[in-house]
Amino acid sequence: MAQAMLSSRLAARGVTIPVASAGLLVGGRRPPTEVISVMAARGIDLSGHRSRAVTADDLATADLILGLAREHVRHAAVLLPAAWPRAFTLRELVRRGQQAGSRAPGEPLGHWLDRAAAGRDRAGLLGRGPADDVADPAGGPLPAYQATAYQLDRLARDLVELGWPSGGTRPESPGTVRDKDF
Repeated sequence: MAQAMLSSRLAARGVTIPVASAGLLVGGRRPPTEVISVMAARGIDLSGHRSRAVTADDLATADLILGLAREHVRHAAVLLPAAWPRAFTLRELVRRGQQAGSRAPGEPLGHWLDRAAAGRDRAGLLGRGPADDVADPAGGPLPAYQATAYQLDRLARDLVELGWPSGGTRPESPGTVRDKDF
C-alpha cells in the first residue's frame, strides 16, 4: 500500500523517480484481499502485486529506504550497515522532515536526509514502542486496513510535500526509493 500511495503522490507532483517495494516476506505472495479491496476503492489496482524479499543490492542502490516499523529499518541496517543513513520509518522521516524543514530547491536528497537525521542515534532502533511505526493490520478486520491506508496516504502526502516541495524531476537525486513491503 505504501509503495503504491507514494508512487501516486510523486507522480501527481510530477516527480519521476522509481519507487520499489521489497521486504521480509518470501517472494511471490499476493496481497491480502483486504489490501486489494481497500486500494481498489482508492483507484489503485494491486491485484498483480507479488511480494519480493529485499536484498543487500536493493538497499545499496536506493537513495532512500522506508520501512513501516523500526524492525524493518533494523533489518535494512543489519543487511547492509551502510544503508543506515538512508533508512527511516515513514513516520520517522515525516516527523524529522517537519522539524528540519522542507527540502530546498536544488538540494540533493542526501543533504535533506542528513538534515532530517540530525541527532539521530542507532539505539533508537532497539525500542519497541509504536511512536514511529505504522500499525500492521494483517489478520484484522477491513476497517483496520482502511485506517492504515488512510494513515499511509497522509504520510505519503506529507513526505512528498517535504521532500519534493516544488515537484518535477530532480536530476541530482537519481535512484530508487525502497519501500519495505512487510
